[in-house]
Amino acid sequence: MNRTAIENIESALDTRIFQTITLWNRLEGRPRKEDFDRALKAEIMDPLWMLTKQWQMGEFLGDDAGSPVGSKIYITTTRLNKYKAANHNVKAFDNNAPLEAVVEQRPIPFLFENKVFSLDIRMMMGRHWINMLKKNGGGDQTKFFIDTGYSIVAPSDANNKNDAFILAHPEAWQVFAAASGRLIDGYLVFKAIEDGASIGTGNANEALINSLAPKFSDWVKQFFLQPNDPEDNAWLPSKLEYQFSCSAPEKTEEKIYEAEEYYTGRLDWFNLSINDSIPSLGVPVEGYETDVQGSIINSMIPTAIDFGGMPNTRWWTFEEGKTYLGNIKPNTIDIGKLLFSEFALIYANDWFLVPQTLKSGTISQVKGLVVANVFGERIWVEPTGKGKDDDWQRWTMFTINRKGKDIKQADNSLILLPTVPKIQEGPALEQFIMIRDEIANMVWAIETDITLPSGRRSKAAEAARELYAFYKRLIPVPVESESTEEAIASIRYQIMNSVPENWIPFIPVHKEGDNREIQLQRAAMPRIIKGDTLAPERVRPRSILLREGLDKIPAKAYYIHEEEVPRAGIKVSQAFQRTRWYGGKVFNWLGIRKTAGRGEGTSGLSFDQIIS
Repeated sequence: MNRTAIENIESALDTRIFQTITLWNRLEGRPRKEDFDRALKAEIMDPLWMLTKQWQMGEFLGDDAGSPVGSKIYITTTRLNKYKAANHNVKAFDNNAPLEAVVEQRPIPFLFENKVFSLDIRMMMGRHWINMLKKNGGGDQTKFFIDTGYSIVAPSDANNKNDAFILAHPEAWQVFAAASGRLIDGYLVFKAIEDGASIGTGNANEALINSLAPKFSDWVKQFFLQPNDPEDNAWLPSKLEYQFSCSAPEKTEEKIYEAEEYYTGRLDWFNLSINDSIPSLGVPVEGYETDVQGSIINSMIPTAIDFGGMPNTRWWTFEEGKTYLGNIKPNTIDIGKLLFSEFALIYANDWFLVPQTLKSGTISQVKGLVVANVFGERIWVEPTGKGKDDDWQRWTMFTINRKGKDIKQADNSLILLPTVPKIQEGPALEQFIMIRDEIANMVWAIETDITLPSGRRSKAAEAARELYAFYKRLIPVPVESESTEEAIASIRYQIMNSVPENWIPFIPVHKEGDNREIQLQRAAMPRIIKGDTLAPERVRPRSILLREGLDKIPAKAYYIHEEEVPRAGIKVSQAFQRTRWYGGKVFNWLGIRKTAGRGEGTSGLSFDQIIS
């Protein structure tokens, strides 16, 4: 057998002199003996690795504990049965709707200064009413309802100042003109049904119309969730946030939960606090459930908790490589990451899961857990987190704090609110930002988006210019003087300048009966038009939220707490919300959101100027 001696194997491989030499890209073991005794010994050449693995598994602790083989848990439960929006009357808690929708619901504005508003929704309601009649054999009754006063009517006088909010905007005016006399106003039909009027008088299908009227009314109420009383909602205009309370019976007492600052759109346990200073929320006007307390006793086998990258108790296997815990690079202030990495690296089979199924709206309190291990021992385990509510060393999760400065016992109950994980939010129907203007010593609410009477959204600055141009057009052109000589002054005195009409002022005033506390009161800028000989009118806000108290008879002042507008400012918007509930039921409502602003600003408003 001929053999080739290679003196420099590295050079031969690089230059590929010998084509018969094969390059291997992996190493494989080759058995040299017929027995596998040594291979089965699993010899370890690195004792330090074994020592660190033993430390990781906690084998140096010497804990001879048994594994759990059975458990029995005892839980007491109760359910929320009362609800109170802000400072209004107490009602029975509604478990048939998402809590976000119940809290956030706002009345849909169908009127604006006693004029038609939200025309798009009115037309949608009208189309649905006509389709209901058609499907039930009533035919197309559009002409009948138009002739009986349920038609959409467009302004007839193009110079009528009372219809300025429609006439000033060409696109809004076009929608009214196109629908006038052709489509019916569904809101007028709904209002007549609610008022108990007979809407089918004189029609051949009068009986059918009146029989379908309650169904149409129910459809409107289900399609848009809104309070029966426009004033009975959880929104507090003075604080620009939602407030509500709910309660549940607990033995012979009543546990009251309060949410004082809710405005984010994400409602859960962290929005609530327990108020022990109130013995009872009150008695609801409507009936409410009283038999809501109970208990749960379940026996089951605990399930070991498993997670990605968890240390394996068998020392000869390695952890899953998809989870690279060594890539965690926490900062010194990242306590959460440090706790997570410590838990993931040290603990393995020390945690077990005992699942429990609870209903929404339930408040549960784990009284204890009996655990039986492989040694036949039965151990009574009490919940963690016991102690005083203010004890900083008390470890707990998903628990609610107690209001007040008194040191009280911690509450370890778990509340499961009837909320939804996902809400679809539409574009903002109206939006404004509030900024501090230190030069003018006031706060401005700047409208950025508004809704026109037609239902179309518009930029507030553009709508303000169109409205100003409409009023300016109504002023007659002054007659020029016969004298051609004009006195030209080198300087002139200006009492004050102006700001865009979408800037609504809020001036600081003392709270009534207090010489120190300040609050912000809505004011109004005069609409100054060159050539207008009449007294200037006040510029009113176009946003529904900023018109609080303005449409009441008599009109009321609107105040906002001064601390609600920080130096960073705030942004408030109102939009339609939509979600699905149990069984696929859809809920639509009008909700408000508040977020942080973008800092201070200046309006350029000044007084007593000499202009050259």
